[in-house]
Amino acid sequence: MYEYKYPHPAVATDCVVFGFDGNRLHVLLIERGLDPFKGSWALPGGFMHIDESAEQCALRELKEETGVEGLFLEQFRAFSNVGRDPRERVVSIAFVALVRKSAYRLIAGDDAARASWFEVDMLPPLAFDHQAIIAEARQRLTEMMVLRPVGFRLLDETFSMDELQRLFEVVNGTHYDRRNFARKMNATGLLRDTGQTAPRKCSRRPTLYAFDEALFEEQTRNMPLPGNPFSL
Repeated sequence: MYEYKYPHPAVATDCVVFGFDGNRLHVLLIERGLDPFKGSWALPGGFMHIDESAEQCALRELKEETGVEGLFLEQFRAFSNVGRDPRERVVSIAFVALVRKSAYRLIAGDDAARASWFEVDMLPPLAFDHQAIIAEARQRLTEMMVLRPVGFRLLDETFSMDELQRLFEVVNGTHYDRRNFARKMNATGLLRDTGQTAPRKCSRRPTLYAFDEALFEEQTRNMPLPGNPFSL
């Protein structure tokens, strides 16, 4: 077997898992159970096995460390600063993951002592360069929501217009007029009134909607859209 005579780096993956509770955007972190940075909070991730792809590695680590599986996952960049890991030369391939927070329980395992949600603006000190990775992932999420309606991966299957507006506001860091927002969202034709209502909020019971993903895919397949109809 040929052996490459020059040193080469190890490859790992890190996953920035975003969750939305209807009011705030959260990131899933694990408390490291091993050195380096034992006891510190970090992104779920780990070293890639010789027989797996980066995406397979990311999905495996998420399952082992948090119990999360079956979620939206997209690679967004590699982090390769020379001193980012004190153990050895490590290049990390980073992913953005979007998950419906109500859809799973967190189960810590493998080399993670425990896992928990943190608000994106109230993060604890993090291991490695994970603060920088999260900052870039937040920017990437904003860009993704302009390109296509991935934000619905952060909502439950049914949601109120207020919840949808709040999601756009926390991701984009701005405020939208309620009536104008609802008018624009309904004008896309891709929100389906489920005929159901949410628990009473003040004097009203908000209508629950669902995103018609099949219709969106059909429209983009037959006539590619010049932009995301949900961009604001």
